[in-house]
Amino acid sequence: VGLFVRMAKYYDIDDILAEDELVPAIFKVAANEVGLIDSSDDTNKVESGSKVELPFWLASELHLRQAVSVGFPRCFNKRTQEEIKADAAHVDLRNRCPYFYELGCKIVLLTGDKSIGPVLLVAFMTRYKEVLIKAHTTSLTVAPKSLTLLTNEEAKLYEAARSSTAAMKKWRMGGPRLQKASVLGRKRKPVE
Repeated sequence: VGLFVRMAKYYDIDDILAEDELVPAIFKVAANEVGLIDSSDDTNKVESGSKVELPFWLASELHLRQAVSVGFPRCFNKRTQEEIKADAAHVDLRNRCPYFYELGCKIVLLTGDKSIGPVLLVAFMTRYKEVLIKAHTTSLTVAPKSLTLLTNEEAKLYEAARSSTAAMKKWRMGGPRLQKASVLGRKRKPVE
């Protein structure tokens, strides 16, 4: 099942972009011929103990091979966590990481640290309600400034809520109504 889920996300552009976010990593072993991962060094070598930022996809593969230890990206630092606990609805998560929830779930699975899970849950629950309220109450022609604070997942949610609101308004104003099925107008054949 795990392979199937992994393959289903293989072509998902949002999953690809989420895994391209940079995460801090510390090399546990020296690595030769790795290109210029450490931009401060012109050699083709990374020493054990070197701190670098790697795309999540690379860091997770190296972590599984026990070559690096992965830390939390800046978007999950203590300051962000405190801001989310204080007032999650007004935290600019898009600027910190457009794929905040997706990356958070991946980091938790990789590191096993359970401290990020509650932060993700509080942020999503609080912001979910706010996104839906704004989508249902704002004019269809005016986009609120708060849209610039939304993560990719929240922006999708906002657009879905907005389109459902527009469809509902269209229906209420005389859009297509329920019609009697043509099958119901026929008479049955008498049973002999």
